[in-house]
Amino acid sequence: MSAPTEPASSAGRSEPDARSGSRSSSGGSWPAAVVEAVRNLLSRPLASYHLILTIAFLLTVFGLVMVLSASSVEGYSKEGSAYGLFATQVIFALLGLCGFYVMLRLPVRLLRRVAAPLIVVTTILLALVLVPGIGTLSQGARRWFVVGGLSVQPSELVKVALCVWGAHLLASRRRENASLKELLIPLLPVSILICVLIVLEPNLSTTITIAIIVGALLWFAGLPVKVFLSFAAVGTVMAVVLALVEGYRSQRVMSFLGSIDDPQGAGYQARQATFALANGGVFGVGLGQSSAKWNYLPNAHNDFIFAIIGEELGLVGGLLVVLLFAILAFIGFRIAARSVDPFLRLMTATVTVLITAQAFINIGYVVGLLPVTGIQLPLLSAGGTSTLTVLAMLGLLANAARHEPEAVAALVGGDRGRFGRWLRLPAPVPYRPSRADALRDRLDRQRPDRARRTATPPAGPSVFSRLRPGGAREQSSPSGRRSAGRSRAPRTSAVRVDYRTGYSGSRGSGDSASAASRTRGSSNRGGPDGATATTDRGRWSGSSRPWTSTGRAPGARR
Repeated sequence: MSAPTEPASSAGRSEPDARSGSRSSSGGSWPAAVVEAVRNLLSRPLASYHLILTIAFLLTVFGLVMVLSASSVEGYSKEGSAYGLFATQVIFALLGLCGFYVMLRLPVRLLRRVAAPLIVVTTILLALVLVPGIGTLSQGARRWFVVGGLSVQPSELVKVALCVWGAHLLASRRRENASLKELLIPLLPVSILICVLIVLEPNLSTTITIAIIVGALLWFAGLPVKVFLSFAAVGTVMAVVLALVEGYRSQRVMSFLGSIDDPQGAGYQARQATFALANGGVFGVGLGQSSAKWNYLPNAHNDFIFAIIGEELGLVGGLLVVLLFAILAFIGFRIAARSVDPFLRLMTATVTVLITAQAFINIGYVVGLLPVTGIQLPLLSAGGTSTLTVLAMLGLLANAARHEPEAVAALVGGDRGRFGRWLRLPAPVPYRPSRADALRDRLDRQRPDRARRTATPPAGPSVFSRLRPGGAREQSSPSGRRSAGRSRAPRTSAVRVDYRTGYSGSRGSGDSASAASRTRGSSNRGGPDGATATTDRGRWSGSSRPWTSTGRAPGARR
């Protein structure tokens, strides 16, 4: 009698089932593993700082490679060398890295002191570039100085100055119920003067970026939504008027809207860019193998370099560029949310909006979603002064990342990191408000009307509550008292930052315990009854939540 074969067959079937089950379980677990790895990466104290360094390096190197590829044909046909424009771009990239390092090392207190002289100097340069004999006239526009054979564009330098000065100005006079006059003067008159000087060059694209900077500053400073929308509407109308009064600008707009069908005229660049993207397909034709750069696409190395990226590297390369700028936007807003200093929050958020807005406006008109404006793709388009200023702004972001509360605690505690030791970066100084401001807060809290105003919750969260990481809410008893172990002082909204004394002078380099004690000391001196810089951040964000371990200033009272 033969033995039964059913158990063997069932056993044979169980092994593949087990293997398929293990494969399905492992296949279902890898997204969770990726999410966990990202969380572990972002939980490190210096994660934002290292990510900014990485993105700046990747965009700079990738930009140099693409400028070499896109400009080689035109450079050889005009100058007899395929490396002329690339060599200029390398020089400005090295200067930009020097600017990145300077902005990274610059103390926040000194940065705020030089904000006003910086905006004055750059505005004077904008006026001087319009003077014949001083500014260089090229293609009907007077936008450049020629210094040592290198062209410098002051309208690019004023972007950095306006971001720093505007953030310093608004952070110095911030209040929950700040008047419209305090928010707009002198920021708006100075910005209008800058825009007028840039329009006279003429340069509409840079005027749009100046408007983006001012709009971001006012939005993050808490300008009422109705007023902000009215200003945005006025700015849009003025941009449309400026675009229509000039012949070539109006033709671009009309071609985008379909009113003009001139493939050899106003719509030539946009049409050739579309052909280049279509030729690239999904994976591209290969690095250096673009056909559009053979004088088919004007300004292929500058305004339309994204079309060359799409043709040579395909859809994959284009999505990689978009992903890098999306990560940059996430990290920039993360730094702004985690910063304790109101000045750093305003500056980092504005710089992040400026860089990402320029990137997506450029990509938008290359792919045909927007009319052609001439705004460059940051760090990827050929443009020496633009590369220099964008790297300087990324240096400001990296500097702000080193002033996050957890980063300050780690760096002051002696963990400088590999880059910090190699670059010989000083330890960041913990933020605290001045003693005069703390005394003013204490006097304000003693006024009954002020106490009633602070006891009433705000009508709605300010803009920065959207950028702040979540924290546990304070529990309140029916009588209105907090049920925490230690009562906290009422939050007020009249704190001002004195940039001369807004940072403690202690810089620790010893062991972690002594550094933490020094940080606690500097924070406790910031204000009476525990009104430290953390309390100031909570006030400005319009929130009644205390900061958790991810958002609390080092040494803040618990």
